[in-house]
Amino acid sequence: MPLQINRKIIVYLFIFFILGTYTNKKFSILNFPEINSYKIIGLSNIKNDQIHQDLSILQNKNLFFLEKKKISKIINSYPVIERFSVFKHYPSSLNIVIERTSFLALTKKNGHDFYIGSNGNLILTDNKRTDLPFVFGNIKISDFLRLKKIIDNSNFNYDNIKNLYYFKSRRWDIETKDDLIIKLPFKRLDVSFDILSKIYDNQKFKDIEVIDLRQENLVILDG
Repeated sequence: MPLQINRKIIVYLFIFFILGTYTNKKFSILNFPEINSYKIIGLSNIKNDQIHQDLSILQNKNLFFLEKKKISKIINSYPVIERFSVFKHYPSSLNIVIERTSFLALTKKNGHDFYIGSNGNLILTDNKRTDLPFVFGNIKISDFLRLKKIIDNSNFNYDNIKNLYYFKSRRWDIETKDDLIIKLPFKRLDVSFDILSKIYDNQKFKDIEVIDLRQENLVILDG
């Protein structure tokens, strides 16, 4: 029994010595698998091809010692990407599955149109979707995402919104698809949307043109 244990120790020491002696460059001598094919899945063919070309540095790299950080740096340079996963298929192939960010709204910056992504990025576009609200003003993306989250957690339907107006004070106005103007406070947005949902769905207020919720404990209806 002690002899068997000693033999195991000798084998482990030998393996440790070998791995400690070879540099990463010399690991190929030990026949570690190299990448000879990789596939990008999840975006349009054009985007997939662009990313595939940018990731050409992976060709013939060691699959076993592949560093996800290198892939992440390249993929995350594309603002349209929400997240990605890497799947190794031994002995020599790689699949990279990409999830596109959700487009939440449109806005304009420096004369160009952008989608606002759920990942917090602006995505340049020449093909504007008409089903998304347009955001006016020099927006702070984190403020927009905060507003969107509050709306999603309320009973007010985000799909009712035609335009959003962002002010330097970081306050919002909303214009609905039926031309109602909603003036929101900077604070207490969750409370404001609770009040708003009750008014908006009430037929008694269907002719109202403006709902002003900027003052605490006071709702001003105009029209």
